[in-house]
Amino acid sequence: MSTTDPAGPIGPDSTETRAAKAPSATASGTLIGAIFLMATSAIGPGFITQTTNFTIRMGAAFAAAITISIIVDIAVQLNVWRVIGVSGKRSNTLGNLVLPGLGWAIGAMVALGGLVFNIGNVAGGGLGLNAMLGLDPKIGGVITATLAIGVFLWKVAGKALDSIVVILGFVMIALMIYVTVVSAPPYGEALKQAVIPDKFEFIVVTTLIGGTVGGYITYSGAHRMVDTGIVGPENVRRISRSSVISILVTGVMRFLLFLAILGVVTSGVNLEGVENQAAAAFGAAAGEIGMRIFGVILWGAAITSVVGAAFTSVSFMTKQGASVWTRNIVTVCFIVFSTIVFLLLGQAPTTILIVAGAVNGLILPVGFALILWVAWRRRDLLNGYVYPAWLLVIGVVTWLLTIFLGWQSLGGLAQLWSGG
Repeated sequence: MSTTDPAGPIGPDSTETRAAKAPSATASGTLIGAIFLMATSAIGPGFITQTTNFTIRMGAAFAAAITISIIVDIAVQLNVWRVIGVSGKRSNTLGNLVLPGLGWAIGAMVALGGLVFNIGNVAGGGLGLNAMLGLDPKIGGVITATLAIGVFLWKVAGKALDSIVVILGFVMIALMIYVTVVSAPPYGEALKQAVIPDKFEFIVVTTLIGGTVGGYITYSGAHRMVDTGIVGPENVRRISRSSVISILVTGVMRFLLFLAILGVVTSGVNLEGVENQAAAAFGAAAGEIGMRIFGVILWGAAITSVVGAAFTSVSFMTKQGASVWTRNIVTVCFIVFSTIVFLLLGQAPTTILIVAGAVNGLILPVGFALILWVAWRRRDLLNGYVYPAWLLVIGVVTWLLTIFLGWQSLGGLAQLWSGG
């Protein structure tokens, strides 16, 4: 998931630098753009690969897992965005104020999860170029990482990427709708299974949650909100509305992709054992052109996700006052290391992308606990804001659910990695 700043590129002119000088009118104007970019960039390679794999594996019953994950995502983001937005402080800063060193500890876990996910993002870039041009996935991954590094070292590249992300977002949405209509999925069965599924797997729900609001993804949108300057108790409605809209848009896209793949699967096309299942599914629905266009979409999602995962993870690893040059160099090293690990693992890209979501789902309860503690006990950090009891209760129930899902998923995680 990319953390590209809607007010400008991620690069030498960082969001943190601009935040201090951006007028409030500009911040308000870019809020809608931030929501749109967050929602569309969330539909990265992990999102596409996970949804495709689980649709093939579970069929229409996967609809129930999507429904549960969306409900949990909304509950998590409502609390995370409100606490961070009202306080005006990033999550790692809040952690250090609650208990010295806690923010750095959580930051280390988030950065580790971001590293795992970034390996998957580089792999996704390889899958995208493989579908688009027929390149070897490893070569495609190296090309993707190299271009992402350019965003942090070349200012013009960062500006160009911002425009490309918006264009690719619209193309992605249009393609999803087109393939969904063409594949003619069983809508009635999907609706039924969303409420009464024939089968259910905890690891699937945990992976979906981790791929949407797990690890670094939990904080990227809220941190970007802080950068716009729309913070404090007076902006509670905007903050809450933005968090829900971004998740709902992502949820709609998840269902569209699910229905598109379901239509292909129920038509009799066998995708079992295919390495790039999503590309094969789009190819089956829309022919050769559909598969190539899918490659362009997947690669665009991958490169923005590489940039976003690296940028957000490094924001947890460096002090807020660190120079832009220092942050960029650390970020470049982060991308290089992710790429080297991807090349050395030799693991199938699809497996990496799925496992990455599951790992982030296991990390989620730790950072979310801090958010809930601040909401419950640290009114001083919320600028005197009285946190709603109903929202806190929803947050606690959701937190307990994420712990339960994570515990139930530990065995399934090993099975995913082994390809079972």
